[in-house]
Amino acid sequence: MKESDTGDIILDANRVTKKFPGVIALDNVSFKVHRAKVNALIGENGAGKSTLMKIFSGVYQDYEGQILLEGEEVKFASTRESQSSSIGIIYQELNLIHNLSIAENIFLGREPLTTLKFIDYNKMYRETSDILKQLNLDLDPRQPVSGLRVGQQQIVEIAKALSLKSKIVIMDEPTSAISDEEITTLFNLIKLLTGQGVTIIYISHKMDELFQISDRITVLRDGRVVDSFETGDVTEDLIIRKMVGRPLNELYPRSHTVSGEEMFKIENCILEHPTIEGKYTVDHVNFKVSGGEVLGIFGLMGAGRTEMLETIFGLHPNMSTVDVFLEGEKLNIANPTGAIKAGIGFVPEDRKLRGLIMMMNVKDNINLASLKRSEKMGLISDKLEEEYAGSYIKKLKIKTPSLHQKVANLSGGNQQKVILAKWLATNPRILLLDEPTRGIDINAKREIYALIDELVKSGMSIIVVSSELPEILGISDRIIVIAEGKKKAEFNREEATEEKIMKAAIP
Repeated sequence: MKESDTGDIILDANRVTKKFPGVIALDNVSFKVHRAKVNALIGENGAGKSTLMKIFSGVYQDYEGQILLEGEEVKFASTRESQSSSIGIIYQELNLIHNLSIAENIFLGREPLTTLKFIDYNKMYRETSDILKQLNLDLDPRQPVSGLRVGQQQIVEIAKALSLKSKIVIMDEPTSAISDEEITTLFNLIKLLTGQGVTIIYISHKMDELFQISDRITVLRDGRVVDSFETGDVTEDLIIRKMVGRPLNELYPRSHTVSGEEMFKIENCILEHPTIEGKYTVDHVNFKVSGGEVLGIFGLMGAGRTEMLETIFGLHPNMSTVDVFLEGEKLNIANPTGAIKAGIGFVPEDRKLRGLIMMMNVKDNINLASLKRSEKMGLISDKLEEEYAGSYIKKLKIKTPSLHQKVANLSGGNQQKVILAKWLATNPRILLLDEPTRGIDINAKREIYALIDELVKSGMSIIVVSSELPEILGISDRIIVIAEGKKKAEFNREEATEEKIMKAAIP
């Protein structure tokens, strides 16, 4: 392990241990954060990355060990104390209040006041506009967060941290839901901030990002620090081996064959624009999926990919029309209940708000969409629910201390597996996956890719929306490209390339 000059450490975790019921999340962790550098932290989901960041940011106060800030021991009793010590954090899971405006979210709890002690909204809107301009985000500060897409909400989270004028900014998967253009803006901003003396702690599963932006990389595995490197002294293969403790086989397993027989067909999928009359978010899209096929859907942010899946699943009945056929039979889908009965499952992009009930336990979340099968004499059988949930926990390798653990206490990757389990429990024939590996480490991604391969091998058809071109190319049998709500191109596996797909995706 090569350590750079240790005389300029701004934040130092020394032998930190954090325990939850049945789980040791951090086990004697020591982690040095170098001033005015990008200190990358990487590890599988559940390795302890977010737990350590929550200690730094004052979310968790009950831990063993010592935290030093500028050489002085600190123990934050709240997030406010951490912020007052110039530590800001951008969470992977969005932490915004949706009925408040962008400006109100950014300045929540520290609103500027007039001399009469009223909130100075003009100053708040003005300062918000200045921050958004730094991030190249052209939005009205008065706009409610509820009207923003996930990528825009992520940028608002970044703006919130920047508004604190923090000396240390923690970024937990900050690019998981933003466009390539926004990523470029963010990276330029990070370089500007470190040049001004700001320290960045950067958590990401994207290897290309780590090697592009970081100065140091520290690897966590199973709650322990495995190694720490200067970025220029390490290779991607070595980082992966350190993360998982073993070499990885091919990332995209493929053992299935496509039947060639049409299983699922969409005709004239239309979704009206929510505010512009005569404009469509999804504009007369047609496609089909064969039995045992993975159909990849790619498009830039705002292309209409997510909205198209939502329309097929019956989430916009008053603003959309679509003809859905399953094995040649036309379906009447008026709402999500009808879609589920027809054999369609939908894993949404935002697992925290739309995929799970965070304060419910693992068992209840898995059974939520398939309660009928657990009925016994008109009542829900807890025993049957435990049996069903237990089988999916085993099958999907969900890391949880028990069936009764709250989903909120699981890592992001294991939360994603719980959502997959919930929909697999409905025995779908068609599975719609919207960004199924967003914010998931490379080994967990491989497990999900293997599961997709296994499911289509059994005859299921799967439609996958993804913003990651290597993922779309790796798992898809066929790819369609969406731009401005329209289907722009279609490629089979053999002819698809990143260049062809991107050319079609740019309006």
